[in-house]
Amino acid sequence: MVGTGYPQMYRMSDPRQVPLSRWITSVTGALLLALLPLCAPAATPAGVIELFTSQGCNSCPPADALLGQLAQAPGVIALSYHVTYWDALGWHDRFGLPEADQRQQYYVTQLGLPSAFTPQAVVNGHVSLIGSNRPSIETALSQTRPSIALAVGLDQGRVRIGLPAAATPPPAPLRVILIGYAPRALTEIGAGENAGRKLQEFDVVRTYRPLGVWRGVATELSVPLSQLPPEATGIVVLLQEPQGRIAGAAMTSVSSGAPPQKR
Repeated sequence: MVGTGYPQMYRMSDPRQVPLSRWITSVTGALLLALLPLCAPAATPAGVIELFTSQGCNSCPPADALLGQLAQAPGVIALSYHVTYWDALGWHDRFGLPEADQRQQYYVTQLGLPSAFTPQAVVNGHVSLIGSNRPSIETALSQTRPSIALAVGLDQGRVRIGLPAAATPPPAPLRVILIGYAPRALTEIGAGENAGRKLQEFDVVRTYRPLGVWRGVATELSVPLSQLPPEATGIVVLLQEPQGRIAGAAMTSVSSGAPPQKR
């Protein structure tokens, strides 16, 4: 819900720094060449839409439906983050993640916003919009897009991510983020503002893991699939500048090892 005061707008605590996880392996140079035939760089996507939503927010279902529609466009990567701060108002969102709260607060800080709100859409990491405003979201997608092609694929029970060698090193290290999502869900809501409704939800983030940083050197990161929730059959990798802009993105599917089919 967009407006003023709790719960429509609610400021959260600063995001915590997450250290590089021990279950990541990183190698460079020659091994990346071995990776590429399995995990060839995909074309850079048309854009990344990150929706911050909640099952307890009665303004969110239209934004959820719109995200599902926009995700069908060629090259669009769509992600739905369910925040937790609506849970105190009568309905516990089964998809709520503290990492979603932290991710949204990161954008509040980086984009100079007065507060967090739902439904909020952030396009390519640097444009904040009302999540149900289709014309504005489509305009933002048309104005900018990620420029760095990443390689992502599956091999021997692991997610393998190939980061290219940059002709010129970036001015600051870029964060590498692994996201696992459930492509579709249906939830019967028993209380709160959406009580009695069946909500269709799309591309629901189930795990969010920073993997470290990229400094422009050809690198491979490898993550065990066993570290992902079983319902997270879609995988997205983001390469993000310190100020928030998404410089690179790629996706794959656990079921096929290929980009998920558009619905």
